This record gives sequence, structure tokens and C-alpha cells, in this order.
Amino acid sequence: MTDAEYMRLALELAGRGRYTTDPNPKVGCVIVKGDAVVGQGWHERAGQRHAETLALAEAGRQARGATCYVTLEPCCHHGQTPPCTQALIEAGVREVVFALEDPNPLVAGQGSAALAGAGIVVRHGPLAAESRALNRGFVSRMSRGRPFVRAKLAASLDGKTALASGVSQWITGPEARADVHRQRAAASVILTGSGTVIADNPRLTARLDEATEAVLQPRVVIVDSQLKVGGDAEVFKQGSPLLFTRTEDRSALNAIERAGGEVEVQTGSGPVDLVELMIRLAEQGYNDVWVEAGAGLSGALAAAGLVDEYIIYYAPVLLGSTAKGMFDFRVMEMSERVELEFIEHTRLGDDLKIRALPRFVA
Repeated sequence: MTDAEYMRLALELAGRGRYTTDPNPKVGCVIVKGDAVVGQGWHERAGQRHAETLALAEAGRQARGATCYVTLEPCCHHGQTPPCTQALIEAGVREVVFALEDPNPLVAGQGSAALAGAGIVVRHGPLAAESRALNRGFVSRMSRGRPFVRAKLAASLDGKTALASGVSQWITGPEARADVHRQRAAASVILTGSGTVIADNPRLTARLDEATEAVLQPRVVIVDSQLKVGGDAEVFKQGSPLLFTRTEDRSALNAIERAGGEVEVQTGSGPVDLVELMIRLAEQGYNDVWVEAGAGLSGALAAAGLVDEYIIYYAPVLLGSTAKGMFDFRVMEMSERVELEFIEHTRLGDDLKIRALPRFVA
């Protein structure tokens, strides 16, 4: 097998932690002796053993003189677990091939330097783009100081998301809804607005058909400038939602806290500052934000340039001119439009899933 083939296997292993690793990156490791794979592992949860140490444990004495393929530069600092560089050095591996340099300032380049300093051959190997894509939220948090944001919308073919009355269930079919739950499960946060919570009273949990899949439930975050959401909403029964608000009304704040929620009050007046919100989410270790919101919040995020990817599920129905649209923001000149690039389209039952990136996203 080639370097790329071994790294592909390591990436497949890393993907097994796609619903559980937050706030850590998804990492897979394969140890090869001669032409045989003698050890493999992947990181599953923060605080548990990293991919490299699991692969070394499986390889045992065969790790000495072997080549280690890992999807991310091995860590060199003491966090919740000891540094992987030290484990690799003590195991006596001959060579380490990693796909992506770790963007974490505590590691970036220092992990490979520690290995090279111990006499281990270090190579920056193939499939860096694939490793980056798998960990785009982690990379975004480390390099930009904010999470990777995906905005989801379910719409009719004429671009409507709900009737004038606010009724929106269900525009799309079961296959599209199942895909939404998989996307939720891969997120750190589900971001929504107070209007959606009040109108639809959703649970906003990730529910997978695959009963064997472990899921670290994403945290619900609500933009609620006036703190209109009541503590009896379904989201409070599923966990501890985080609400961003402008109000300092002590009775309203106490009611949310008694219901089990957490509130962050932004100083000043007007709508919640969404840039500040994203910075705060990154500071709290959230990598990926999945947006399920109405036209107001979706439009505000789009207008602010905070959406990194749009995922739109189109149903083959028409809802007419009185129904509600997808985005509420004003474009007065064609030069102000938000330009997108289609990167994927998929048929899900009767519906069409489209993925699109803003033109400014690298």
C-alpha cells in the first residue's frame, strides 16, 4: 500500500469519532511494520486516549521501528491526556507521517519538531485537505477564533420556508429530515432564534436511526435579545440551552436559570451582536455551529458574512407569494448581493439537497 492508502485508512478511522470528539479534533492513526498494519486507533471523546496511544497499545512491541500514519500532527503538550509525541518516542517508532499540521498554537509545528529532535523521521504526508475538511470546525476555531457555521434551510421550490401563519412542518420528506439529524449530530451547537422556539417549540436534538451510533448531543444556543423564550420550552427538557440577550431584567434571567438554562447578557441595546456571539462560542470550545432559524436570524447571519456553508433542502412543492421566505435582509444594489458557489447536489427521496459556499470562503 502507498502512503495515501494508509492515510486514507487513518481518515476512515478518524471519521468514526464524527459525533463524539468535541471540542477535540477527529484523529485516526495507523501503525505499519513492513507491509502489515500492526496497530490502529481513533480518538473518540475529549479526556479519553488519543488515536496514537490506542494504535501503539494495539501494536505493542511491533511499534518499534514501525511507521505511524496519523491524520493530524501529534500533540506535544499535557492536556487531559499526556503528549502523544512522548508515547511515540518511547515506543521507538522509526517514522511519523502526518496529514495536517495542528492549528492549535500549543502544537503547531512543535509536535513534529519534538519527534525530529528524538531522531524520528517526520514527513508531512498526503490528504491534508481531507483531514482539514474533517476538522473544519476545529481548524476554524483555532485559526479564525470562531466556529465553522453552516446554515440549514428547508424550502419549497419557490423558496418559501413556512406559511404566512408560521406553519412549516413538514415541507420536506423523511429522507431529508433524517439527513438533518445526521448534520445536527456532527455539530457542537444548534443555533436558533427566539421566534423559532416560540412558534415551533422544537426539541432540537440529534436523533439517529443507527441505534449503535454514539452521539454527543449538540448544545442549543438561542438568540433572544428581549428574553422572550419561556422556561417551559422543549429545549429546556433536553439539556441546558444557552441564551444570548440584551436584557438585564432580573426576573426574566432568574426564570431561565431556574429552568436550567444559561444566559449571556451583551451590554448595549438593539439586536444581539452575532460576531461577539461567535467569538464567545469559540472561547467556550465549540467548533461547529448548525443554524436552524427563521428568515430574521438566517438573514442577519448571511448579511454579516458569518455563514461558511449553506445547506438547503428543496421540496418539489410551491407555497405561493404569501408564504415566508428564507432570508430577511435587504439588498439595494446588485453589487451587495451574497454570491454563492454550488459544490454538491444530492437527491434525498423526493427532495433535493444543495450545498453552497459563499464566494469569500477558501
